[in-house]
Amino acid sequence: MNDLVIRLSDADCAELADLADATGRTPEEHALEAVREHLCRERGRVGDAAARLARLHEPLLKRLGA
Repeated sequence: MNDLVIRLSDADCAELADLADATGRTPEEHALEAVREHLCRERGRVGDAAARLARLHEPLLKRLGA
């Protein structure tokens, strides 16, 4: 497993700590969940863009044998 350091403002850190206290989870669990959700959204967005470009350039890709 890899470590990642994220610098938060005092306000963000306090809000994250408050959320962790309120939910019985750690700040790290909330941060990890947020990162995973963001990666999932971006993976979908990038995949959609790639599919759209592939459809748009389908004739060229066929000529190139791709």
